[in-house]
Amino acid sequence: MEPSRLADPRFVKAFSEIAARIAVPLAQADRKSLPVRMYLAGGTAVHLYTGARSTGDVDAVFSKRLLLPDDLDVNYVDASGRPRLLYFDRQYNDTFGLMHDNAHDDSIPLIIFGVDPEVLEVRLLSPVDLAVSKIARFEAHDQRDLASLAAQGLITADAVRLRAEEAVGGYVGNIERVRNSIVLATQLIAAAQPLNSGSRTTHAR
Repeated sequence: MEPSRLADPRFVKAFSEIAARIAVPLAQADRKSLPVRMYLAGGTAVHLYTGARSTGDVDAVFSKRLLLPDDLDVNYVDASGRPRLLYFDRQYNDTFGLMHDNAHDDSIPLIIFGVDPEVLEVRLLSPVDLAVSKIARFEAHDQRDLASLAAQGLITADAVRLRAEEAVGGYVGNIERVRNSIVLATQLIAAAQPLNSGSRTTHAR
């Protein structure tokens, strides 16, 4: 898929530059080890799906261990004329949030200009898995992200509830707070989603 037409093209260009910089040293690797898959989450993924809430950081993990280049930050001017900085968050880790076991397998390839997918295959978490990843923390911006995905008809309350409950089954410890957040999240999504959204909801394409 391509980024949503609602996404800020300057943001998309800045992200594309970061992805291209990651891909440059990979092109020298043994072809048998390629492609490396980049699984994109967080506000960047939400923006590429919906055009909502432009973010300052890129949250992603990779299918292989790799040494990242140093220069993974890009200055740009957004659609409203404000100077912005987009940087790769080297501290992001998806093992401490709520994530379905199949989230990476069900992710969706993203077409990025200037990046060879046979070297670096950029993939977005599916809308449902992206929504699930927002539930454990469930802060104000996570709630807005859920509402944005729902308003675009990309997720439904039932699909997110089912996927989140499946994901919780793989976790240990006190999960009551997360279960409460699942209830609140599905209520929020139900209020935000259009009536005919069920036909667009998907895990993978």
